[in-house]
Amino acid sequence: MPRISKRIIATLQPTEKDYIVWDDQVAGFALRVWPSGRMSYVVHYRTNGRFRRYTIGHHGPWTADKARDEAIRILARVKDGGDPNVERGEERSCPTVSQFSRTFVERHVNTHLKPTTQAEYKRAIDLFIMKKIGNRKMGALTHSDVVAFHHAYRHIPYQANRTLGVLSKMFSLAILWGVRKDNVNPCRGVKRYKELKRERYLTAEEHQRLGQALDDARSTMPEAVNALQLLLLTGCRLREIQRLKWEYVHLDEGVIRLPDTKSGARMVQLGESAIDLLGGIPRVEGNPYVITGRKDGGHLTDLEKPWRRIRKEAGLDDVRIHDLRHSFASDALELGEDLIMIGKLLGHRDLKSTARYAHLKKEPIQRAVKGIDLKISSALAATKLAPSSAID
Repeated sequence: MPRISKRIIATLQPTEKDYIVWDDQVAGFALRVWPSGRMSYVVHYRTNGRFRRYTIGHHGPWTADKARDEAIRILARVKDGGDPNVERGEERSCPTVSQFSRTFVERHVNTHLKPTTQAEYKRAIDLFIMKKIGNRKMGALTHSDVVAFHHAYRHIPYQANRTLGVLSKMFSLAILWGVRKDNVNPCRGVKRYKELKRERYLTAEEHQRLGQALDDARSTMPEAVNALQLLLLTGCRLREIQRLKWEYVHLDEGVIRLPDTKSGARMVQLGESAIDLLGGIPRVEGNPYVITGRKDGGHLTDLEKPWRRIRKEAGLDDVRIHDLRHSFASDALELGEDLIMIGKLLGHRDLKSTARYAHLKKEPIQRAVKGIDLKISSALAATKLAPSSAID
Protein backbone atom coordinates (compact mmCIF):
# COMPACT_ATOMS: atom_id res chain seq x y z
CA MET A 1 0.00 0.00 0.00
CA PRO A 2 1.83 3.13 -1.18
CA ARG A 3 1.27 6.63 0.13
CA ILE A 4 -1.23 8.16 -2.25
CA SER A 5 0.50 11.01 -4.01
CA LYS A 6 0.49 12.88 -7.29
CA ARG A 7 3.24 10.61 -8.60
CA ILE A 8 1.36 7.40 -7.70
CA ILE A 9 -1.90 8.73 -9.16
CA ALA A 10 -0.17 9.45 -12.50
CA THR A 11 0.67 5.72 -12.83
CA LEU A 12 -2.88 4.44 -12.23
CA GLN A 13 -4.84 3.12 -15.20
CA PRO A 14 -8.57 2.29 -15.40
CA THR A 15 -9.68 -1.35 -15.72
CA GLU A 16 -12.94 -3.09 -16.55
CA LYS A 17 -13.97 -2.83 -12.90
CA ASP A 18 -13.39 -0.15 -10.35
CA TYR A 19 -10.63 -0.80 -7.81
CA ILE A 20 -9.26 0.68 -4.59
CA VAL A 21 -5.77 2.00 -3.87
CA TRP A 22 -5.17 2.23 -0.12
CA ASP A 23 -3.04 4.84 1.59
CA ASP A 24 -0.25 3.61 3.85
CA GLN A 25 -0.38 6.58 6.23
CA VAL A 26 -4.06 6.93 7.19
CA ALA A 27 -5.96 3.70 7.81
CA GLY A 28 -9.21 3.70 5.87
CA PHE A 29 -8.19 6.43 3.43
CA ALA A 30 -8.12 5.34 -0.21
CA LEU A 31 -8.46 6.32 -3.86
CA ARG A 32 -11.19 4.66 -5.92
CA VAL A 33 -10.48 4.31 -9.65
CA TRP A 34 -13.47 3.91 -11.97
CA PRO A 35 -13.52 2.22 -15.42
CA SER A 36 -14.20 5.66 -16.91
CA GLY A 37 -10.91 6.91 -15.55
CA ARG A 38 -12.54 9.07 -12.92
CA MET A 39 -10.96 8.86 -9.47
CA SER A 40 -12.57 9.58 -6.09
CA TYR A 41 -11.06 9.92 -2.64
CA VAL A 42 -12.89 7.81 -0.06
CA VAL A 43 -12.60 6.90 3.58
CA HIS A 44 -13.77 3.61 5.11
CA TYR A 45 -14.90 3.27 8.71
CA ARG A 46 -17.00 1.15 11.04
CA THR A 47 -19.98 2.41 13.04
CA ASN A 48 -22.46 0.34 15.04
CA GLY A 49 -20.73 -2.79 13.76
CA ARG A 50 -21.27 -1.85 10.12
CA PHE A 51 -18.65 -1.14 7.47
CA ARG A 52 -19.32 2.21 5.73
CA ARG A 53 -17.71 4.11 2.89
CA TYR A 54 -17.75 7.88 2.65
CA THR A 55 -16.82 9.70 -0.56
CA ILE A 56 -14.77 12.80 0.08
CA GLY A 57 -14.66 14.07 -3.49
CA HIS A 58 -13.21 13.66 -6.97
CA HIS A 59 -9.53 13.89 -7.78
CA GLY A 60 -8.88 17.24 -9.42
CA PRO A 61 -10.96 19.53 -7.23
CA TRP A 62 -9.43 17.56 -4.35
CA THR A 63 -5.70 16.90 -4.09
CA ALA A 64 -4.29 13.85 -2.31
CA ASP A 65 -2.96 15.87 0.62
CA LYS A 66 -6.17 17.87 1.04
CA ALA A 67 -8.28 14.69 0.88
CA ARG A 68 -6.00 12.95 3.43
CA ASP A 69 -6.46 15.82 5.90
CA GLU A 70 -10.22 15.61 5.40
CA ALA A 71 -10.12 11.85 5.99
CA ILE A 72 -8.36 12.44 9.31
CA ARG A 73 -11.11 14.87 10.37
CA ILE A 74 -13.83 12.42 9.31
CA LEU A 75 -12.28 9.53 11.24
CA ALA A 76 -12.01 11.76 14.31
CA ARG A 77 -15.78 12.43 14.07
CA VAL A 78 -16.40 8.69 13.82
CA LYS A 79 -14.29 8.12 16.93
CA ASP A 80 -16.50 10.66 18.76
CA GLY A 81 -19.60 8.68 17.81
CA GLY A 82 -20.58 10.48 14.63
CA ASP A 83 -21.54 9.00 11.29
CA PRO A 84 -20.45 11.22 8.37
CA ASN A 85 -22.84 9.54 5.91
CA VAL A 86 -25.81 10.24 8.18
CA GLU A 87 -24.59 13.78 8.71
CA ARG A 88 -24.26 14.30 4.96
CA GLY A 89 -27.78 13.01 4.43
CA GLU A 90 -29.11 15.41 7.04
CA GLU A 91 -27.17 18.27 5.45
CA ARG A 92 -28.57 17.49 2.00
CA SER A 93 -32.11 17.28 3.35
CA CYS A 94 -31.69 20.51 5.34
CA PRO A 95 -33.66 23.30 3.65
CA THR A 96 -32.05 26.42 2.30
CA VAL A 97 -32.82 29.75 3.92
CA SER A 98 -35.14 30.45 1.00
CA GLN A 99 -37.03 27.18 1.46
CA PHE A 100 -37.27 27.54 5.24
CA SER A 101 -38.45 31.15 4.98
CA ARG A 102 -41.62 29.96 3.23
CA THR A 103 -42.34 27.58 6.11
CA PHE A 104 -41.47 30.33 8.59
CA VAL A 105 -43.92 32.76 6.99
CA GLU A 106 -46.71 30.18 6.78
CA ARG A 107 -46.36 28.65 10.25
CA HIS A 108 -45.28 31.68 12.27
CA VAL A 109 -45.56 35.06 10.54
CA ASN A 110 -49.03 34.63 9.03
CA THR A 111 -50.33 32.79 12.09
CA HIS A 112 -48.98 34.63 15.11
CA LEU A 113 -48.10 38.19 14.03
CA LYS A 114 -50.26 41.22 13.41
CA PRO A 115 -50.69 42.39 9.79
CA THR A 116 -48.32 45.35 10.13
CA THR A 117 -45.63 43.16 11.70
CA GLN A 118 -46.22 40.52 9.04
CA ALA A 119 -45.46 43.11 6.37
CA GLU A 120 -42.24 44.14 8.14
CA TYR A 121 -41.04 40.52 8.43
CA LYS A 122 -41.85 39.72 4.80
CA ARG A 123 -40.08 42.86 3.63
CA ALA A 124 -36.94 41.93 5.59
CA ILE A 125 -37.01 38.42 4.14
CA ASP A 126 -37.68 39.38 0.52
CA LEU A 127 -35.42 42.43 0.22
CA PHE A 128 -32.49 41.56 2.48
CA ILE A 129 -32.30 37.94 3.70
CA MET A 130 -33.13 36.25 0.39
CA LYS A 131 -30.82 38.56 -1.53
CA LYS A 132 -27.71 37.70 0.49
CA ILE A 133 -28.13 34.19 1.93
CA GLY A 134 -31.26 32.71 0.37
CA ASN A 135 -29.37 29.81 -1.25
CA ARG A 136 -27.43 28.86 1.89
CA LYS A 137 -28.38 25.84 4.00
CA MET A 138 -30.04 26.59 7.34
CA GLY A 139 -27.77 24.04 9.00
CA ALA A 140 -24.57 25.38 7.46
CA LEU A 141 -24.71 29.08 8.37
CA THR A 142 -22.20 30.04 11.05
CA HIS A 143 -21.84 32.96 13.41
CA SER A 144 -19.20 34.44 11.09
CA ASP A 145 -21.61 34.19 8.16
CA VAL A 146 -24.26 36.14 10.07
CA VAL A 147 -21.73 38.78 11.15
CA ALA A 148 -20.79 39.27 7.49
CA PHE A 149 -24.47 39.41 6.50
CA HIS A 150 -25.20 42.06 9.15
CA HIS A 151 -22.09 44.02 8.14
CA ALA A 152 -23.26 44.15 4.51
CA TYR A 153 -26.11 46.44 5.59
CA ARG A 154 -24.09 48.69 7.87
CA HIS A 155 -25.06 51.71 5.74
CA ILE A 156 -28.67 51.24 6.89
CA PRO A 157 -28.13 50.35 10.58
CA TYR A 158 -31.79 50.44 11.62
CA GLN A 159 -32.81 48.04 8.85
CA ALA A 160 -29.75 45.87 9.49
CA ASN A 161 -30.77 45.43 13.13
CA ARG A 162 -34.43 44.74 12.32
CA THR A 163 -33.44 42.17 9.68
CA LEU A 164 -31.04 40.49 12.09
CA GLY A 165 -33.94 40.17 14.53
CA VAL A 166 -36.07 38.44 11.89
CA LEU A 167 -33.21 36.10 10.98
CA SER A 168 -32.64 35.27 14.66
CA LYS A 169 -36.30 34.35 15.07
CA MET A 170 -36.04 32.11 12.01
CA PHE A 171 -33.11 30.22 13.55
CA SER A 172 -34.81 29.95 16.95
CA LEU A 173 -37.77 28.24 15.30
CA ALA A 174 -35.46 26.15 13.09
CA ILE A 175 -33.98 24.75 16.32
CA LEU A 176 -37.44 24.22 17.84
CA TRP A 177 -38.73 22.48 14.70
CA GLY A 178 -35.69 20.19 14.44
CA VAL A 179 -34.21 21.79 11.30
CA ARG A 180 -31.07 23.13 12.94
CA LYS A 181 -29.60 19.96 14.46
CA ASP A 182 -26.76 21.56 16.42
CA ASN A 183 -29.19 23.70 18.46
CA VAL A 184 -27.07 26.78 17.74
CA ASN A 185 -28.56 30.13 16.78
CA PRO A 186 -25.72 31.78 14.80
CA CYS A 187 -27.33 35.22 15.28
CA ARG A 188 -26.75 35.12 19.02
CA GLY A 189 -24.01 37.49 20.15
CA VAL A 190 -23.94 39.55 16.93
CA LYS A 191 -23.49 43.16 18.04
CA ARG A 192 -26.26 45.46 16.86
CA TYR A 193 -25.47 48.83 15.34
CA LYS A 194 -26.10 51.91 17.39
CA GLU A 195 -29.33 53.59 16.36
CA LEU A 196 -29.57 57.33 16.73
CA LYS A 197 -33.08 58.15 17.90
CA ARG A 198 -34.42 61.15 16.03
CA GLU A 199 -36.17 63.69 18.22
CA ARG A 200 -38.24 66.50 16.75
CA TYR A 201 -40.91 68.37 18.65
CA LEU A 202 -43.08 71.29 17.58
CA THR A 203 -42.77 74.59 19.40
CA ALA A 204 -45.79 76.79 20.14
CA GLU A 205 -44.92 78.99 17.18
CA GLU A 206 -44.57 75.95 14.87
CA HIS A 207 -47.95 74.69 16.07
CA GLN A 208 -49.46 77.99 14.98
CA ARG A 209 -47.87 77.79 11.53
CA LEU A 210 -49.03 74.21 11.12
CA GLY A 211 -52.55 75.13 12.24
CA GLN A 212 -52.73 77.86 9.60
CA ALA A 213 -51.46 75.49 6.89
CA LEU A 214 -54.06 72.91 7.88
CA ASP A 215 -56.85 75.50 7.69
CA ASP A 216 -55.66 76.57 4.23
CA ALA A 217 -55.63 72.95 3.00
CA ARG A 218 -59.01 71.92 4.36
CA SER A 219 -60.96 72.88 1.23
CA THR A 220 -58.77 70.75 -1.07
CA MET A 221 -57.90 67.76 1.14
CA PRO A 222 -60.37 67.56 4.05
CA GLU A 223 -59.73 63.87 4.84
CA ALA A 224 -55.97 64.40 5.20
CA VAL A 225 -56.50 67.51 7.35
CA ASN A 226 -58.91 65.63 9.63
CA ALA A 227 -56.41 62.79 10.02
CA LEU A 228 -53.50 65.12 10.83
CA GLN A 229 -55.55 67.10 13.35
CA LEU A 230 -56.59 63.88 15.09
CA LEU A 231 -52.93 62.82 15.24
CA LEU A 232 -52.06 66.16 16.84
CA LEU A 233 -54.92 66.07 19.35
CA THR A 234 -54.76 62.40 20.40
CA GLY A 235 -51.10 61.32 20.11
CA CYS A 236 -52.30 58.20 18.28
CA ARG A 237 -50.17 56.25 15.85
CA LEU A 238 -50.72 56.88 12.15
CA ARG A 239 -52.33 53.51 11.44
CA GLU A 240 -54.65 53.90 14.42
CA ILE A 241 -56.12 57.03 12.85
CA GLN A 242 -56.02 55.83 9.25
CA ARG A 243 -57.95 52.69 10.16
CA LEU A 244 -60.21 54.28 12.77
CA LYS A 245 -63.82 53.08 12.40
CA TRP A 246 -66.90 54.89 13.59
CA GLU A 247 -67.83 51.92 15.74
CA TYR A 248 -64.73 52.62 17.86
CA VAL A 249 -65.72 56.25 18.47
CA HIS A 250 -67.91 57.03 21.49
CA LEU A 251 -68.40 60.79 21.56
CA ASP A 252 -70.95 60.62 24.40
CA GLU A 253 -68.23 59.11 26.61
CA GLY A 254 -65.42 61.15 25.09
CA VAL A 255 -63.33 58.08 24.18
CA ILE A 256 -62.10 55.98 21.29
CA ARG A 257 -61.95 52.24 22.01
CA LEU A 258 -59.36 50.63 19.75
CA PRO A 259 -59.76 46.82 19.74
CA ASP A 260 -56.30 46.03 18.38
CA THR A 261 -53.19 48.23 18.40
CA LYS A 262 -49.45 47.67 18.55
CA SER A 263 -49.79 47.28 22.33
CA GLY A 264 -53.17 45.49 22.28
CA ALA A 265 -56.64 46.88 22.88
CA ARG A 266 -56.66 50.35 24.42
CA MET A 267 -58.89 53.31 25.15
CA VAL A 268 -58.02 56.80 23.92
CA GLN A 269 -59.40 59.68 25.96
CA LEU A 270 -60.58 62.68 23.92
CA GLY A 271 -60.37 66.38 24.71
CA GLU A 272 -63.05 68.88 23.72
CA SER A 273 -61.30 69.87 20.50
CA ALA A 274 -60.97 66.25 19.38
CA ILE A 275 -64.65 65.61 20.23
CA ASP A 276 -65.70 68.68 18.23
CA LEU A 277 -63.52 67.62 15.30
CA LEU A 278 -64.93 64.09 15.21
CA GLY A 279 -68.46 65.42 15.62
CA GLY A 280 -68.01 67.59 12.55
CA ILE A 281 -66.71 64.84 10.24
CA PRO A 282 -69.53 63.65 7.96
CA ARG A 283 -70.23 59.93 7.87
CA VAL A 284 -70.20 58.31 4.45
CA GLU A 285 -72.93 55.75 3.94
CA GLY A 286 -71.51 52.28 3.43
CA ASN A 287 -68.04 53.30 4.65
CA PRO A 288 -67.12 52.27 8.22
CA TYR A 289 -64.00 54.47 8.38
CA VAL A 290 -63.70 57.94 9.89
CA ILE A 291 -60.96 58.98 7.45
CA THR A 292 -62.32 57.87 4.11
CA GLY A 293 -60.30 57.13 0.99
CA ARG A 294 -60.97 57.24 -2.71
CA LYS A 295 -62.16 53.64 -2.94
CA ASP A 296 -65.72 52.91 -1.86
CA GLY A 297 -65.76 51.57 1.67
CA GLY A 298 -62.02 52.16 2.15
CA HIS A 299 -59.85 54.38 4.30
CA LEU A 300 -57.22 56.95 3.33
CA THR A 301 -54.07 54.94 2.62
CA ASP A 302 -51.54 57.63 1.72
CA LEU A 303 -51.08 60.52 4.10
CA GLU A 304 -47.44 61.16 3.24
CA LYS A 305 -48.13 63.03 0.00
CA PRO A 306 -50.62 65.55 1.47
CA TRP A 307 -48.40 65.88 4.57
CA ARG A 308 -45.42 66.91 2.44
CA ARG A 309 -47.51 69.68 0.87
CA ILE A 310 -48.85 70.90 4.21
CA ARG A 311 -45.53 70.85 6.06
CA LYS A 312 -43.89 72.74 3.17
CA GLU A 313 -46.58 75.40 3.41
CA ALA A 314 -45.93 75.61 7.17
CA GLY A 315 -42.14 75.74 6.73
CA LEU A 316 -41.68 72.45 8.60
CA ASP A 317 -39.83 70.40 5.97
CA ASP A 318 -37.92 68.35 8.56
CA VAL A 319 -41.02 67.24 10.50
CA ARG A 320 -42.32 63.70 9.96
CA ILE A 321 -45.85 62.55 10.68
CA HIS A 322 -44.61 60.48 13.63
CA ASP A 323 -43.10 63.64 15.14
CA LEU A 324 -46.66 64.82 15.83
CA ARG A 325 -46.94 61.96 18.33
CA HIS A 326 -43.63 62.99 19.89
CA SER A 327 -44.90 66.55 20.20
CA PHE A 328 -48.03 65.31 21.98
CA ALA A 329 -45.82 63.63 24.58
CA SER A 330 -43.58 66.68 24.86
CA ASP A 331 -46.56 68.97 25.49
CA ALA A 332 -47.91 66.61 28.14
CA LEU A 333 -44.56 66.68 29.95
CA GLU A 334 -44.48 70.49 29.83
CA LEU A 335 -47.87 70.49 31.54
CA GLY A 336 -46.42 68.42 34.38
CA GLU A 337 -47.73 64.93 33.54
CA ASP A 338 -45.50 62.08 34.74
CA LEU A 339 -44.09 59.33 32.54
CA ILE A 340 -46.62 56.75 33.69
CA MET A 341 -49.47 58.97 32.57
CA ILE A 342 -47.71 59.79 29.28
CA GLY A 343 -47.30 56.07 28.63
CA LYS A 344 -51.02 55.52 29.13
CA LEU A 345 -51.89 58.42 26.83
CA LEU A 346 -49.62 57.07 24.10
CA GLY A 347 -50.64 53.43 24.56
CA HIS A 348 -47.15 52.19 25.44
CA ARG A 349 -46.91 48.63 26.68
CA ASP A 350 -44.14 49.36 29.17
CA LEU A 351 -42.37 52.34 30.70
CA LYS A 352 -39.22 51.77 28.64
CA SER A 353 -40.96 53.12 25.55
CA THR A 354 -41.96 56.28 27.39
CA ALA A 355 -38.62 56.80 29.15
CA ARG A 356 -37.10 58.37 26.01
CA TYR A 357 -39.10 61.51 26.77
CA ALA A 358 -37.80 61.88 30.33
CA HIS A 359 -35.03 64.33 29.44
CA LEU A 360 -37.59 66.78 28.07
CA LYS A 361 -39.00 67.47 31.50
CA LYS A 362 -36.61 70.36 32.12
CA GLU A 363 -38.69 72.75 34.24
CA PRO A 364 -39.43 70.32 37.14
CA ILE A 365 -35.76 69.29 37.15
CA GLN A 366 -34.66 72.91 37.22
CA ARG A 367 -37.05 73.64 40.08
CA ALA A 368 -35.69 70.65 42.01
CA VAL A 369 -32.09 71.72 41.44
CA LYS A 370 -32.85 75.28 42.55
CA GLY A 371 -34.57 73.99 45.71
CA ILE A 372 -31.67 71.72 46.61
CA ASP A 373 -29.19 74.50 45.84
CA LEU A 374 -31.06 76.93 48.11
CA LYS A 375 -31.23 74.45 50.99
CA ILE A 376 -27.54 73.56 50.85
CA SER A 377 -26.35 77.16 50.37
CA SER A 378 -28.54 78.31 53.27
CA ALA A 379 -27.05 75.62 55.50
CA LEU A 380 -23.54 76.63 54.50
CA ALA A 381 -24.28 80.30 55.16
CA ALA A 382 -25.76 79.47 58.57
CA THR A 383 -22.57 77.60 59.48
CA LYS A 384 -20.43 80.64 58.63
CA LEU A 385 -22.65 82.99 60.70
CA ALA A 386 -22.76 80.73 63.78
CA PRO A 387 -20.71 82.17 66.74
CA SER A 388 -17.43 80.46 67.58
CA SER A 389 -17.38 78.45 70.79
CA ALA A 390 -15.49 80.15 73.65
CA ILE A 391 -12.08 78.85 74.55
CA ASP A 392 -11.36 78.53 78.27
